[in-house]
Amino acid sequence: MKTKILVLAMALLFSLNIKAQGMPVYDNTNFISLIKQLLESGKQTANIIKTVKFLKTAKENIEKVNDVVRQLNAVREIGRNNQRLIDMMQDDLRDILDSPYIKPEEVARVSESFSAIVENSLDTMDFIDEILSSDYLKMSDAERAEILKQKEFESKEMVSNVKAKTKRYKDIISFRKMQDKINNRETEY
Repeated sequence: MKTKILVLAMALLFSLNIKAQGMPVYDNTNFISLIKQLLESGKQTANIIKTVKFLKTAKENIEKVNDVVRQLNAVREIGRNNQRLIDMMQDDLRDILDSPYIKPEEVARVSESFSAIVENSLDTMDFIDEILSSDYLKMSDAERAEILKQKEFESKEMVSNVKAKTKRYKDIISFRKMQDKINNRETEY
């Protein structure tokens, strides 16, 4: 590289039609200064290229970490939603099934309805375990995070579905309780 620059500089100097009186004078201090500047700019360019590569690698690593964090947040939220389902089903389902206002033929339907939601929740957890523990069709972290976000949304829907069913059954129980009070009240005529 140095020789190319030197040859280029010499060709430039010799191509100029310079005339002086007497003996031609060549000032090589300016030429040496120019070569030093070119070498220094070459070093700076190499350092800039290294910095760009480092920043590109850092950006890719940050994106990977961001995807992993999104995955973890989605898994945590799915776990919370499943815990809410379990809590609601332990308390509310027991109250509904123990109510004297639920007919025996309805007990099976109520149990099946809630069991289907629990099965779906368990299937979701198995699917999440499969996604996180294997390469699952060689997905990227971003694609995996997107699937987990979708499953998180589905688990939120399950929670709201259980809330709606619980409210509906409690409304039925309160209606039947009120109806029983009205039908069995004492009349004073």
